[in-house]
Amino acid sequence: MKRLDGSEQSLEDFRGKVLMMVNVASYCGNTPQYRELQGLYTKYQAKGFEVLGFPANNFGAQEPGTDAEIAQFCERNYGVTFPMFSKISVKGNDIHPLYATLTSEPPPVGGPVTWNFQKYLVDRQGNVTARFSPEMDPDDPRIVAKIEELIG
Repeated sequence: MKRLDGSEQSLEDFRGKVLMMVNVASYCGNTPQYRELQGLYTKYQAKGFEVLGFPANNFGAQEPGTDAEIAQFCERNYGVTFPMFSKISVKGNDIHPLYATLTSEPPPVGGPVTWNFQKYLVDRQGNVTARFSPEMDPDDPRIVAKIEELIG
């Protein structure tokens, strides 16, 4: 997949890690969640946890920027250092294959993306194990407990 800086990165690079995949947007009421996502990444990265951000403009046109603008916004406002990928679509006819896979999982982990900052947790074996609503803060105790369970 393409990163915000234009480089290519295979999701295979994250094999064996616990992942939180999040569709993000710069101009959303949930945008301050970047701070909590970064906090989780900082706290758990050494234990094999990664946050992967996927900007998407599917909801309320809240991610209108270019990849360069998104990268600058995230770094300047939230100090984001976790992997951020090029803008994709997370629903509709042009849904990215990654999100087509995530959303096609059986409930309760699957189902359509409902808004910006929906979170999916993936275990070390590549299984989607949980989905959390956009409104749920990344540092909610239920999310933290699931991350800690998965990282062992």
